[in-house]
Amino acid sequence: MKGLVLSIIFLIISSLFIKGQAPVFLKRSLSDVLAINSDLSGELTFYKPIFGEGDNYPQVLNGISRYGYLSIDSGGSTNSVKYSNEEQIIFILEGTGLLKYDSILIPVTNNDFIYIPVGVKYSLENPREDTLKAIIMGFNIPENIKVEPTPAIMIANSEVVQFQILGQHGPTTQFQLLMGTTESRRDRLAATIQVNSLFIMDFATGGTNIPHRHEREEEIYFVLRGGGEMVAGSSPDGKEMRFPVKERDAFYFAPNTLIGFYSNTKEGEEHARILAVRSKLIE
Repeated sequence: MKGLVLSIIFLIISSLFIKGQAPVFLKRSLSDVLAINSDLSGELTFYKPIFGEGDNYPQVLNGISRYGYLSIDSGGSTNSVKYSNEEQIIFILEGTGLLKYDSILIPVTNNDFIYIPVGVKYSLENPREDTLKAIIMGFNIPENIKVEPTPAIMIANSEVVQFQILGQHGPTTQFQLLMGTTESRRDRLAATIQVNSLFIMDFATGGTNIPHRHEREEEIYFVLRGGGEMVAGSSPDGKEMRFPVKERDAFYFAPNTLIGFYSNTKEGEEHARILAVRSKLIE
């Protein structure tokens, strides 16, 4: 059954190749992604490569080096890692644990988001009973960019970030603006070089993220809860291409792809939520 599912996913992806061009999007369901040995893999630690490093499907990403799901069982820990050419973001999905940031131990809990600068060694460990689950994101830094040292860890929790409506996306979607570039004046953390925006979208009952495009950016959506229909590209006659999605599904969107979402939650149900990250194109 799993092989059939993977074959269907591959056919969907393959069908989007037009005259040798890369697909406009990639779709993954976390349940179909197998754990692999990775840089982070350690005792009782499991990493699923959703996109990028370790993913066996065609590599079409530009500046995104990795996007994966990390789970650490009770008593487990990752290897210590350090990257000289990429910045990383960690988003804690569930559980509590400890982040070793250089030589400093920092408690982390669900809904924490953390910026890991270029050249900083880090690891994660789980001394608790419940499994620690996180999304690990990595973004390549262009060779011509000079990276300034980051003096202290940048960490916050999404629970303290207010929701707001952004007019161009419609009134039924609210945004938590979590992290942006060092020049950002709107995000909770102004930290990044390549990442333009890390944010959460909360959809009212039957809410819509109005379809739109980002000409010079890549984007990844990860469904935190709920479901609906994802807009991913358009047909030759200009119609939206919609795909059913559920919790723990993920989409990668290439630059200039039509992107949107239609929630199917009903009155009394928890709102659908999506974790999104948008990053600069490397040319």
